[in-house]
Amino acid sequence: MPRLPGTSFLTDFHKVPCKFELDVPELGYLDNNPAQPLKSGTTIGLPLWLAELLALANRAPSSADEDAKSFISLNLPPSLSNEVMAALKADPRAVPLRDQSHNFYGLGTRILDLFEEREICAILRRTFVTRAADISLHAGKAGTTDDMGVGAGEDFLRGLEEWERKLFKKAHDGAKSTKEWMEGVKKH
Repeated sequence: MPRLPGTSFLTDFHKVPCKFELDVPELGYLDNNPAQPLKSGTTIGLPLWLAELLALANRAPSSADEDAKSFISLNLPPSLSNEVMAALKADPRAVPLRDQSHNFYGLGTRILDLFEEREICAILRRTFVTRAADISLHAGKAGTTDDMGVGAGEDFLRGLEEWERKLFKKAHDGAKSTKEWMEGVKKH
């Protein structure tokens, strides 16, 4: 999926679970244990930008180990867990994506840059296409008013993540402009 503009900053600071592959002195405070080093095998959430750097950086191989290893193992965030993917597979409309992540698709595209997860990619594409049709339908109905349909569609809007909200606004503005243009044509 292509990286969408405008969400990279927020997405970069989304915490993702990481497992440290070595002991790190002076970082025990990350695991609420300031007097101790951060132990190998400890899993903590790190901002995506930092997790990505540490996961892709290789440390020098030791004499007992020929291969260079990463400092951390990066895991999929909870918003892209098997449970969420199964729910999206069953019905993309039933999952309030904003509850998973305010920048769900932005996070998904960044994670897919790091993981070879064809199934997740397919699920995210299907989810976006399915939900975009609903967004367009709701935005078209709301386009007949100035308030973007707030009121009757509040629950619908509440579940939309940021890309979907931008899509809704553009579709709403387009429907509203079309209505105004049609009214102008009828007057002439």
